[in-house]
Amino acid sequence: MPVTVTLPGPAPWGFRISGGRDFGKPITVSKVTEHGKAATGDLRPGDVIVAINGESTAEMLNVEAQNKIKQSPGQLRLEVQR
Repeated sequence: MPVTVTLPGPAPWGFRISGGRDFGKPITVSKVTEHGKAATGDLRPGDVIVAINGESTAEMLNVEAQNKIKQSPGQLRLEVQR
């Protein structure tokens, strides 16, 4: 069941991602910075990001996902699968 994590902006968000269409793997949270916005928002390493601000990540390249996250205005809304 997907969980929505909303982080207050602006960046830095306090997490790293891995995977993407170019790697043949889903976009996944690889690292969460202690005491960062992502940790406060209950984002966890291993969470699979299925949508960024309502946009599906199914066909995204890693760099596309990174740019969407970096350029997120105000808040960042992630839908994740645990």
